[in-house]
Amino acid sequence: MSGARADEPGASPTAAPPAGQPGAIRARLPHLRLPLLACAALAVIAVPGAAWLRGPTGAAGVAAGIALVVASYVISGLSVAWADAVHPRLIMSVGLVTYVTKIVILGVAMAAVAATGWPGLPDMGVAIIAAVVVWTGAHLTWALRTPLPRVDPPSGH
Repeated sequence: MSGARADEPGASPTAAPPAGQPGAIRARLPHLRLPLLACAALAVIAVPGAAWLRGPTGAAGVAAGIALVVASYVISGLSVAWADAVHPRLIMSVGLVTYVTKIVILGVAMAAVAATGWPGLPDMGVAIIAAVVVWTGAHLTWALRTPLPRVDPPSGH
């Protein structure tokens, strides 16, 4: 007998290991797979395209922009999955702290890069915008294709 795995669409919510059990974090991360693949496809197309159009500096800017977006979303996904696996009441606070920390670090890092006058910065900015659109579209696609858990009303009422 082989049932649906916890990370597959259509799996029942009870199939995921409960908070605090081995595999609890991994079972809460299937939403990352499609956006990661979509951003990898973007990188396969955009980095050589930028190298051809703008040279190695443009390619580096595009690669850095895509990597920055991927790292940001993966950190958020992992921190929220960790919080849910430890105790679901931590999700909001951990998510907000992660978000604020990321924004502050990104702001400081981008200001430092901008201060250097690096010529790949415009390419990086365009890649960040493209990667956010690709990630969001892929995540939305995943969310719309994944069945929602349902609760059947008790019989006899």
